[in-house]
Amino acid sequence: MLRARTLAAVTAAAASGVLLLPSPAQAAGSVHLYKIYYDSPGSDRGANTSLNAEYVQIRNTTGAAVNLRGWTVTDAANHKYTFGSFTLGKGKIVTVRTGRGTNSSTNVYQNRGWYVWNNDKDTATLRKPNRTWVDSCSYNSTRVDYKWC
Repeated sequence: MLRARTLAAVTAAAASGVLLLPSPAQAAGSVHLYKIYYDSPGSDRGANTSLNAEYVQIRNTTGAAVNLRGWTVTDAANHKYTFGSFTLGKGKIVTVRTGRGTNSSTNVYQNRGWYVWNNDKDTATLRKPNRTWVDSCSYNSTRVDYKWC
């Protein structure tokens, strides 16, 4: 009886779109876009705090650290951030913030004075140094401020 209820709950969740399963690449382990926070809170006046509340996160689900030197994150208008010397540990997430700050093992900064991510629709693309496509994530909504990739 418990197995039937569990199956019914999973079936209902899947039918409602609530059940989130990893893509095959994510299930096997990958470096991929994880989240885009494209509409920072408050009015868009270019304050560094507001710029840094706009970000893209990259997640490493592989079993080893990955050197991201030369990897890029771009938007549809080709605003580009290129990683310098940076290693993303296994199971870790790095946040690429739009504004200024001091890079750390969890945050890197684009050092921009204005916003990158459109508040209504855009596409983030992650590439290796040789321009090989790794992942992309698109959104098309003003109803929420972020997108899980």
